[in-house]
Amino acid sequence: MNIALRQLKVFVTVAQELTITAAAEKLFLSKPAVSMALSELEKQLGHKLFDRNNNRLLINEQGKRLLPLADELLARSQDIEQLFSQEGPVTGKLKIGSSDTVGNQVTPFLLRDFRRESGHCDQSLFIANTAQICHMLGEFELDIGLVEGKVQADNLAVIPWLGDEMVVACHPGHPLTKAEQLSLSDLEHSEWILREPGSGTREYFLGRLAPRLEHWHQAFELNNTEAIINCTAAGLGLTLLSRRAVEHAVKDNRLTILSLPLDMQRQYWLLFHKEKYQSPLLKLFIAFCQQWNSPLCQYSQKSADN
Repeated sequence: MNIALRQLKVFVTVAQELTITAAAEKLFLSKPAVSMALSELEKQLGHKLFDRNNNRLLINEQGKRLLPLADELLARSQDIEQLFSQEGPVTGKLKIGSSDTVGNQVTPFLLRDFRRESGHCDQSLFIANTAQICHMLGEFELDIGLVEGKVQADNLAVIPWLGDEMVVACHPGHPLTKAEQLSLSDLEHSEWILREPGSGTREYFLGRLAPRLEHWHQAFELNNTEAIINCTAAGLGLTLLSRRAVEHAVKDNRLTILSLPLDMQRQYWLLFHKEKYQSPLLKLFIAFCQQWNSPLCQYSQKSADN
């Protein structure tokens, strides 16, 4: 058996893109070349790696067994290629996925500090909701994920990372801002502006706050935190977001945070595939994340102390 790295690259790309056409475009190859490479690999292995469904190729159990090994071999080959072409203790590209709040409010500062300390500057950052980040980790499209949503996935290592605080915010002129002391019952029959399904922020609302309310209504569902802030500032309803995410709007007097008798601390998580090959670069980044003393940690501690 003589399996080529080119065949494995085609296999991994098809597994991620799901069609020959999309894989060919990503690899800058013709569709016949991609089909031939995949067929040669399946013939050498003596097993089909995909189930054909119309024009889509769905990875089967044999393909799922091969995927982590193929990903590791390709990563190791890149390590070899870059070993003598770059200076510094670590080489390679790091593919990072972050959910919306973490990706916009925390990860940029994490990457700034990592670059300063390690001298490594070749990273990509993909921002989506927690569910999509988990899916991409499962398909080996990302090396590591930093998310705020609660994750239950047998194929992923889920490590507690940073702390965060959620807050209920509204327009400064909202009637609830006039109350001297709020209770949860004051939130009954309120209109809410929420994130989309799959978002960690939405799951937090549905898991922690919604069960304590008998009557509430979703006024808007948006997939962007800044859009939610703007709709809330326009007086279209209440929202539940990270304190860090709304901080700038509060300073600009566009939003007011409501003081409620409810502990709304939450956890951020560090994720990676259990079978993912951990290159020296990935190991270094994981260790850096775990010891990183972020501005968010310092802010959360001050809030708790106060």
